[in-house]
Amino acid sequence: MHQNALAQVYARSLFELAHAQGGRSAIEELNDEFEQVVELTRTMPAFGRFLSSPIIDRGKRQASLERILTGRVTPLMLRFLLVLNTKGRLGELPGIAEAFDHLVQEAFGRVEVDVFTAAPIGPEAQSIIRTGVQHALGREPVLHTYVEPGMIGGIKFRVGDRLVDGSVQTRLRKVKAAMMRSGGWKLREQLDRLMEDSN
Repeated sequence: MHQNALAQVYARSLFELAHAQGGRSAIEELNDEFEQVVELTRTMPAFGRFLSSPIIDRGKRQASLERILTGRVTPLMLRFLLVLNTKGRLGELPGIAEAFDHLVQEAFGRVEVDVFTAAPIGPEAQSIIRTGVQHALGREPVLHTYVEPGMIGGIKFRVGDRLVDGSVQTRLRKVKAAMMRSGGWKLREQLDRLMEDSN
């Protein structure tokens, strides 16, 4: 089975189990825990290697997981991680977490939106963006803001695999392309010739 499909199967199973056991609050809590555990594997590469290494005995890894995570994550998350350990699938955790997050966003009418600007944007601007995106997409946006120092100005949005580019650079490129199509290149040639003749 393809890894992405496998991640979706695990995510869907956990989603349905969480829904049956505690509804939306249980699902949201698991989603937060997924984020924390995956972030831990990123910030502590040794922990990530510990989870995914085929060399480490699964029984020893299970004992370590129980000792480390009991009381720090919900019993459902701990049981899920132990099942992944038993199946040798802990290395798939980031993909499963991403698939689970997709299910959560879809189920609760939310959409992840990456917002790129030249400078940090404040709460008021975020509120305006959130309202506009919600109106355009009909879903509650979860904004992730990023500063792109190379931007002159404007704003870019990424929703899934779609990019809406309202940056100044893109606008200038479009103006240049339009000028080139409409004969603006002739004007430039004449100016270049004039500059050469004056030398």
